[in-house]
Amino acid sequence: MPSAKRAASDRRSKLGRRTPAPIVLHSAPLVLPIDAEPLRGAALAVRGDRVLQVGLRDELLSYFPVTREQRWPGMIVAGLVDACALATPPPPGVTARAGLVTDPAESARLPGVSYVEVSYESEQVWEETGRDAVITAIREVDRPRTVGIAAYTPDPQVLEDVAVLARTFGLRLLADLDRHSPATLDEAGILGPHCHVACGRPLDPGERKLLRLRGSVAALCPSPPDDMLALLDEGNRVAFGTRAPASSGRAADLLSLARSIRQQARGRGARPRGLDRKLVEAATLGGAQALGMASRTGRIGALGPGSRADFAVFDARGRYPYAALLSGPPCLATVVGGTVIEHGSSRST
Repeated sequence: MPSAKRAASDRRSKLGRRTPAPIVLHSAPLVLPIDAEPLRGAALAVRGDRVLQVGLRDELLSYFPVTREQRWPGMIVAGLVDACALATPPPPGVTARAGLVTDPAESARLPGVSYVEVSYESEQVWEETGRDAVITAIREVDRPRTVGIAAYTPDPQVLEDVAVLARTFGLRLLADLDRHSPATLDEAGILGPHCHVACGRPLDPGERKLLRLRGSVAALCPSPPDDMLALLDEGNRVAFGTRAPASSGRAADLLSLARSIRQQARGRGARPRGLDRKLVEAATLGGAQALGMASRTGRIGALGPGSRADFAVFDARGRYPYAALLSGPPCLATVVGGTVIEHGSSRST
């Protein structure tokens, strides 16, 4: 018989243990993990805000002690990621986004990056008041969102200081190619895997190559440039955003942007192989890469073991999954960190 001291210790140990969160199975006729091939008759095993596994429904049911199953019609796809968000509530299907701190729609319930805008026009103002104000704003950004700097200043010296500040504090950077050329940004040290650029104009081959070499994602927002196909064909990382750059006032949702690019290509008689898939990847994984959230545990933009349980359900069906998603089907539900927000009719068990 154990001693009284040991029994008390065992009771404290049991009291300190947390009961594991239940496992919920989200199943659908079709699942698009994005970084893997489409799966029919598939499902996601979800515990809390994480995906445990993606696979065939019957296999997951036999392997995991599923507490509840949510059966969806249509298609489950990794959540859409808005790389340059407007100051409006996120549309259905969007599970992460990047936006300026001043955006009233910024919400800690969505993962993403909050950018503090730096638009000081002179180095003197930046030195006297700007730098301290930006550092204060960075400290006040609601966590757990990632923090970044929107490098919109016209002053080259301030641009260089912003690049140093971002590297010192490990911050993301956002730039606008309507304000600066890729060469100017590169000279200031802005470009790199930690930076993505808002782009609403055509880029020459040298500019596309520079972005590609530096690993900076081009976020097309909102009007896709005529060289979009060249960006994809040459291997540039591409994302979509809804915020209009300086030269435009028009906005669109992410899948509408993807559809408009496909229509442009077809209007020119071009049917590039795999275009539909590349466009869907830009709206999901490309956005995650722009935000620096496409890898490690808790990653977004694709569905797999360890990724966040961020996905959307569309009433999309057909032989060609990516084409079906770009045909404009309604979004039935958005799931953010395992929490379901329903937008239309669905069936659950």
